[in-house]
This record gives sequence, C-alpha cells and structure tokens, in this order.
Amino acid sequence: MVALRLPFENARNRKALLLGLALFTGLGGVALLAQIEGDRGIPPIASNGDFEIRGIEVNVSGDNAEDARTNGWREAARLGWAKLWEANGSGGAAPGIDDSTLESMISAIVVEQEQIGPRRYIARLGVIFDRTRTSERLGMTGARARSAPMLVIPVLYQGGVATVFETRNPWQKAWAEYRTGNSAIDYVRPAGAGSDSLLLTAGQLDRRSRNWWRVILDEFGAADVIMPLARLDREYPGGPVRGTFTARFGPDNLFLGSFTLTARNEAEVPKMLEQAIGKLDRLFSDALAGGMLRPDPTLNIAPQIDPALIDQLIAAEGPARAASDAQTGPDAAPTAAATASAAVTSTVTVQFATPDGAAFDAGIAALRGLSGVKSAITTSTAIGGTSVMRVTYAGEIDALAAALKTQGWRVSAGADALSIRK
Repeated sequence: MVALRLPFENARNRKALLLGLALFTGLGGVALLAQIEGDRGIPPIASNGDFEIRGIEVNVSGDNAEDARTNGWREAARLGWAKLWEANGSGGAAPGIDDSTLESMISAIVVEQEQIGPRRYIARLGVIFDRTRTSERLGMTGARARSAPMLVIPVLYQGGVATVFETRNPWQKAWAEYRTGNSAIDYVRPAGAGSDSLLLTAGQLDRRSRNWWRVILDEFGAADVIMPLARLDREYPGGPVRGTFTARFGPDNLFLGSFTLTARNEAEVPKMLEQAIGKLDRLFSDALAGGMLRPDPTLNIAPQIDPALIDQLIAAEGPARAASDAQTGPDAAPTAAATASAAVTSTVTVQFATPDGAAFDAGIAALRGLSGVKSAITTSTAIGGTSVMRVTYAGEIDALAAALKTQGWRVSAGADALSIRK
C-alpha cells in the first residue's frame, strides 16, 4: 500500500521552515544589535572652568532645620575659601571675607551627603566658586596653559574582567562626574554610548597601528590618548577594597606612574575613585609640565623633503626648462606638460577587505603608494570586515585598476568604484 501525503502537510512544513528561518534571522539581528545597545553610556558633566572644592564636612546647629542648613552652607563656604586659597593662593592664611561677599563669589553648593535634624545639620558638601569673581582675589590673571585634547579611555579591572564602556561601571561614572575645569589637561571624555563600546575597549591599549589610532582620535577630535587604569581587589564580601591605579599615555602605552588606595568597605569605593582621579590628574599634569605629555608626532606624519634635494632637482631641470621656454610661442605645438595638466582626474571609491589591523595598514599603504594617487582618505573603517577609502587619481579608473593588479590585488570594477582583495 502506498501512503499518500496530503498537500496541506507540505504547506505546513514549508511554513514551519520559513518561521524557523525568520526566527533565526531575527535572533541574529538582535544579537548584532545588542553589541551597541543596552545599559551603556554616562554623559560627562559640563566643566566651565570654575573652582570646585569637594568633601567639606560640616556639623552645625540652628534654631530650626532650615536655619541649621543655612549655617552649614555658610560654614562650608568659609572652609571652602580657606582650602581654595591654600591650593591656589599666594601662601599664608586666607584673607578674611564677609559672608555676603563670599556668597557672591559662589556659583553653586553641591550636596554630596546630608543628614537634617530638627536643629542639627550634618553633611559633606562641595563648593563651586565662580572663576571670574574669584581669580582676582587669588591673584590669578591671564589665560591658562592647557594640554592638547587628550582622549580618555578609563579601564577597570575587577573580578578578572577588563571593562571600559561595555557596561556602566563606577570607574566610568567617576570620570564622567569629574570636573575638569581646574585641570591643566584638556580631557576628551566619551559618553560610552552607541559605537563607543566597540571602538574603545581594553584591547585597544595593545594596538600600535598609527593609522588605526589616527582614525579613533579623529572620531573624537583628540590629538593623543591617555589611559587611566583602575584595578579593584576585594578581600572578602563587604570588606576592604584595594585599588591600584595606573596612568598611561599614548599609542605606545607609556607608563607615567602608579599608586594604591584602600576603601574600608564597598560604600566608600566611589569616594576612593574620586580621590584616585585627583591623583591621576596630578600625574598627568606633572607629565605635561615635564614635557612628556606631548602628542605623538607619528600620529600626524607630514611628508618632509630635504632642501638639498630640492636644489638638486631645480639645478637638473634648469637647462630643460630653458629649452622648453625657447620653444614656446603662439604657433608652438602642445607640449607634454600641457597634455599632463589636461589629464583626467578621477575620484574613486575603493573597498578593501580588512580582517585585521595589519590588512588595514597594508591596504592604505598600497593605495597611497601608487603613482598618480593624489589623495586617499579613509571614509569607513571596519576591522574584521570591509573598509572604504575615497581615492583621487590622476587618470582613468581603468588605469588605477591596472596599477592595483600589478601589485597583486584582485580587482572588481563598478561605477566609479573598485573592490580589491589579496
């Protein structure tokens, strides 16, 4: 007996197969999307250059809760002025200033922690002094010297895992909340959202490719990079947390300094990280003052020609140029120079496979090294995929394709575009 399969069973099987493929494709898309979406990104606070004094402890009383709080804020203003004078003044004790004048110099009071009672106020406060109104009393005039823009890649090591922007972490948060106005370093702090978690990773510190670093720095408008590293070791749950902090600089990952701090428990870790950033800022500032924190010249290489070579070329072309000038006239035939000046210039989009950083460098070097290439600008970088360049070539696109083939590239031509691979 022959068993016949009903037609609707085939349709049902095809439908199940299509649903399975759609589900698989959808899950793949979600997996790719999850690499750049999620709970990421902490926008850094704006720093306008005002003076900030943090961690001021006050413990005062008053007729009522509101009066106690007002007294606490006034006490914080006096203590903040004394600390500010000690840090930026001319030495000695801070000059006495009445409360009304002091209040006019303050732009904000930051409440870090407070406890309010019926007649008692206990708090840890921060005081932000307006730079314009305060600088004259501190004897500070003129513009401040600052470093070139430095991209910040804060790396946190804890639990055997290195994290930058893959997930929100306390080290990223501490850098986002740090006020950079008083620093001599021009920090460029990424928010960590979107593609930042893919571009800026702990593995980036081991890259030495100048082309790759140049693409990253151009993306964020920075001249060089600094890497503040934090390693947190916990002795036991709820116990002390030991932090080892290291300052590194540049694409070669140069060591600038290191130190350790200890928090008594998990609740004091944010305060420890805040203190660590202050110490790291001093390390970076000292390196700047010592001439070490200068942008790496290899990140922005400009072609240099020996002046002696220029003189030799001019001397060699002198007689030939004189002869050509003698032949120039209203009835003279077009010369090779005139023909060359009228040559066609093509703008070509070139796609090339970049499975790794070495392939990226090789592709750029090959295109820029071709005779007739006037410019080669990277418009899209995709390590592990296909990168794109915009090439301006003195000639037809077919001539550019032929030149690439002579170097061993496999070339596929399209409309004003080439796809090359080894």
